[in-house]
Amino acid sequence: MNILHIDCSPRHDSHSRRLSAALLARLRAATPDAGVTRRDLGREPIAHADADYASVLSSPGALAAGATESALRLSETLIQEVERADALVLGTPMNNFTVPSVLKAWLDQILRMGRTITTTPDGEKLGLLQDKPVYIAIAAGGVFSGERARQPDFLTPYLTAAFGCIGLHSLQFFPLQATAFLDHEQLAAAQEALLATLTLKAADSSRA
Repeated sequence: MNILHIDCSPRHDSHSRRLSAALLARLRAATPDAGVTRRDLGREPIAHADADYASVLSSPGALAAGATESALRLSETLIQEVERADALVLGTPMNNFTVPSVLKAWLDQILRMGRTITTTPDGEKLGLLQDKPVYIAIAAGGVFSGERARQPDFLTPYLTAAFGCIGLHSLQFFPLQATAFLDHEQLAAAQEALLATLTLKAADSSRA
C-alpha cells in the first residue's frame, strides 16, 4: 500500500498538519507495511500554471502533436503520484472560506482534460482515475458546519467536485473547527473525536 500525504499549511506546527499526521499514523497502524509519498505544498509550493501550460491545454493540436513534454512535466509528475497511491491524506487550512492557493495550484495541474478527465457527448465530465480513499484534514479558525456555523463553506463542496471529476469519490472530511477559540485541551479532545470517525476504506479496483 502506498499513501500520498499532502500538507498545505505554511506553518510548521499548524492544526491541519497535526491532524493529517494523526490520520496518517492511524492508517499506518492499520497497514504497517504502507509506504508514504510526501508532497508538502505549504513548505515547497509548486508554481501556479504558467503560459506554456495554459497554451498547451487550450490547444488540442499541440496535445495531439506530442510536443508538450516540458509544459506538462510537472502535471504528469503530480498525476502519477496520485495514480500510484492507494490512499490520499490531505491536510489543509480553510483560508477565506475555501482552499489555500497552493492547493488550488496543485489541483490545476491534476485536473487535466484528456488525462484525468473526459466528457460525455452532452458535456458531462467523467473521471479517468481509479477511485481511492481521500482523507481530508481541515483546520478552520471559525465554525463553518453544524448549528453553530457562522461562516460559509466553499472548501468541502469544491474539493468534492474537483476530486469527483477525476474519479475520486471516496472522500472523508475531518473538520477541526473553532481553532481560534479553543484551548489546547479542547483542541486535543476535538481532534480525538474526529479521529474516532475514521473509516478505513480499500481502493476500489472496479473503477477505471
